[in-house]
Amino acid sequence: MTPHDDLPSWLLAWNQTLPVPPAAVGRGLRFAFYGRVSTEDQQDPEASRLCQLGRARTLIEPIGGIITAEYFDIGETRALPWKRRPRASALLAALADPRRGFDAVVIGEPQRAFYGTQFGNTFPLFTHYGVMLWVPEVGGAIDPDNEAHDLIMSVFGGMSTGERNRIKIRVHSAMASQTLIEGRYLGGRPPYGYRLVDLGPHPNPGKAATGRRLHGLEPDPVAAPVVVRIFTEYLCGLGIFAIAEGLTRDQIPSPSAHDQARNSHRDTRAWSKSAVRAILTNPRYTGRQVWNRQHKHESLLDIEDVTLGYTTTLRWNSKDKWLVSQRIAHTPLIDDETFAQAQDILASRTRTGPAHGVKRTQNLYVLRGALTHAVCGRKMQGHWAHDEAYYRCRFPEEYALANHIQHPRNVYLRETWILPPLDDWLSKVFLPHRLDDTIDLMAGAAPRPLASDEKSTAEAARTVIADCDAKLATHRAALEAGADPALVTQWIAETQARKARAVAELRTATHGPGSRMPRDEIARLVRSISDLAAVVRQAEAADKAEIYRQLGLALTYDSGKQKVLVEMNLNQHSGATRGLPVGVRGGT
Repeated sequence: MTPHDDLPSWLLAWNQTLPVPPAAVGRGLRFAFYGRVSTEDQQDPEASRLCQLGRARTLIEPIGGIITAEYFDIGETRALPWKRRPRASALLAALADPRRGFDAVVIGEPQRAFYGTQFGNTFPLFTHYGVMLWVPEVGGAIDPDNEAHDLIMSVFGGMSTGERNRIKIRVHSAMASQTLIEGRYLGGRPPYGYRLVDLGPHPNPGKAATGRRLHGLEPDPVAAPVVVRIFTEYLCGLGIFAIAEGLTRDQIPSPSAHDQARNSHRDTRAWSKSAVRAILTNPRYTGRQVWNRQHKHESLLDIEDVTLGYTTTLRWNSKDKWLVSQRIAHTPLIDDETFAQAQDILASRTRTGPAHGVKRTQNLYVLRGALTHAVCGRKMQGHWAHDEAYYRCRFPEEYALANHIQHPRNVYLRETWILPPLDDWLSKVFLPHRLDDTIDLMAGAAPRPLASDEKSTAEAARTVIADCDAKLATHRAALEAGADPALVTQWIAETQARKARAVAELRTATHGPGSRMPRDEIARLVRSISDLAAVVRQAEAADKAEIYRQLGLALTYDSGKQKVLVEMNLNQHSGATRGLPVGVRGGT
């Protein structure tokens, strides 16, 4: 295959008539290599890197070019713009450095590097800093004044967009048919009440040859009876909260307590109404496979700067878009009639709200996500009443209290009670003559000790990493001994993905808010935001919220003492400084 085999025939004929760029006659150029592979490619990252690197070297070696730096993004989707990809962003930053150590950049596969209009948004930076960009598709360096070169790269951006869209449509159609016709389990976490079971080799011969297995659902002997009990009690007239109270009273672990990996952010001390409701509305308990309950929604990260690309969030689909298998796919826990009766009761008890797709009026909460209730440790919710912002905690309204958790029924805190004393404290902390004391206080703050669950998570992650390292060594030895390269490559890719997840978990557990920054870095950050804190009083509500977010403010409300404890974390790896408790609503 030649570097031009990917081009359409009409563009290939045009490209063959293009003159060799003047830069191609240079000798001994130093190159930085850029490549990318994402998880959606289902490809071994190292194999992909070597393939792209090989194409790049084939292009530059005839002129004596050498690669002195590598920038390779792993696990980043092509739709992500360069400034939001870690290694691509580092490459762009290196362009501005006169001591960068390379004269040009070479890309092995432009359809992996550029998506949509990304080339047009990125290449001007190369031109500005006088750094040549080489790609195989033009036979050398891209000439900024050559319309043909620009057209070729635009075509590849469009081809990349089309390829991604085709993959999405093809995968969605395949999964839809597998759900409707076969009732196949398509992965993901099994619902509470079921556990995974091995059903034999994968039906796809190619996947079966690499050792992939087909999985399904079977009743969990511990949790399945609980699901049956929930449906039975609900049809007998008990409400959702009464069911949660009874399960907690009988010391039955909630879904999060039963499976520690399930919704780790949930409170495990008691059953919640949302957990009971989720079970009552899940049709998978009838033995049918259900898919497409959620979808990935892409929205602009910044409507003022569309070049920043999109951010992806999961959103619930309306029930008419759910895909339910036509036949029984696994052992049912309840029958169709029972499930239908439960849905009728839920519909009769559900309060009406905005129609699907209609958004409620958005009110601004300056301390959104920053306020925690000391009694239960949960985030306080924003609540708008009498044209004012409040924060409330209604733990007893959501979680059962049969385990004797002492918590007021409702806790409310008005926003206007917090902001003035909070701004006073910030103004004092960042006064010019107190900056050194503030920096010393933050640099000397003791790191937060790891909680027991964080310690267990860190130990488990270390165990997984060690196991993965041992397996990788075994896989490589098998490859050298003559094992099937395709099979061993698949093993290596799966092991590397498992190791990457464990490394991320270990980093989160051990380098959270309690880790400490060097004093000089703290000083740099504090002095850079001191002017920002000085104008916080006069800031508009939206600007004030952003200032608080940049300062990393975390507030804990003690409703018994009517005090708010303020903690400031400059970033997720910083030390912290604690302010004196601030009295609210007349508290001392």
